[in-house]
Amino acid sequence: MADLSFNQPLAQGQADQLRLALRMLSTSGEVESLLRQHPPGGRRHDRAVVATYLLDRGIDSTPANVLLTGGTQQALDTVLRALTRPGDVLAVDALSYPGIKLLASAHGLDLASVPLTATGPDLVALGRLCRTRPVRAIYAMPTVHNPLGWVLDREQRARLVAIARAHDCVIIEDGTHAFLDASRPPPLQALAPERTCYVAGLSKSVATGLRFGFAVVPDQHAESVTRSLRAASWGVPGLITALATGWIADGMVARLEKARREDAATRQEIARAALTGMDVTAHPTSYIVWLGLEPHQRPDHVAAVLAEEGILVSTADAFATGPYRPRALRLALGTPSLGDLGPVLQRLRRAIEAIPP
Repeated sequence: MADLSFNQPLAQGQADQLRLALRMLSTSGEVESLLRQHPPGGRRHDRAVVATYLLDRGIDSTPANVLLTGGTQQALDTVLRALTRPGDVLAVDALSYPGIKLLASAHGLDLASVPLTATGPDLVALGRLCRTRPVRAIYAMPTVHNPLGWVLDREQRARLVAIARAHDCVIIEDGTHAFLDASRPPPLQALAPERTCYVAGLSKSVATGLRFGFAVVPDQHAESVTRSLRAASWGVPGLITALATGWIADGMVARLEKARREDAATRQEIARAALTGMDVTAHPTSYIVWLGLEPHQRPDHVAAVLAEEGILVSTADAFATGPYRPRALRLALGTPSLGDLGPVLQRLRRAIEAIPP
């Protein structure tokens, strides 16, 4: 099967890098400490390493406001657990990361879907929503949106922050894919540090199996988010933290992020060539393509046809947060090899075009 449903990109030689890192850890003076319980949010030294790393993302935070987690999903879960209550309204884009839907359901939150424009969420509609309903938090992916790939410009970011301030909403900024845009504007966290919780991790930039994430939280929420972490998992695993912070400190993560951007750009070029003339929406250095279908093509039927052809894809239903379900597929370009990607997409195109009206 060719898996276009989930991104698991790995750079050549990453297994050797892992072997080397484990050997180095085994000979360091830190080995015994890896067997001990780490505090909720991580040790101060490890948090300081992440805080320094985040400077390149435009986030200037003290280690005390950086909390380490077992991946971005746990960071999101922890923040929502700490800052919301069942029945609270959470504003989300009409198409958004499926994991936020799972968490909203688990925490009993009321998802309020914000309509889309060609360049981002409809901020007029968001303002209207906040005026008419008690929105507690706004979940945003302003840089390399999943699944649409947009990057909000500075004016859009300022407007979103102004809406949140006017209605006293918490902003939950998901920076999972932000590293893929080297020329990104400042994050929302830099514009509104007093109300923004920034979450991200290393699953997309390093490896999906490295469950290491972080949340940057305002002073007034640090204690409650830390309590939430303690309740969920007590502390982050020492071995994973040592690997992740070691790779951050020695520049490995920065090198991998650069390689990912270059690899994603190449894959987008392959996709544009294979899907020329089709309804494609994508960021030029991301691993995601949003593929619109013809009016007679039902996404679930198209996905079933493609599965019979040995190609797995995601349908728009997984990303829709409101009643509207666009006729579209999300293609994840990161898992097939570079040599296989073009032929896989050509097979996909032929299968879709063969579906009769």
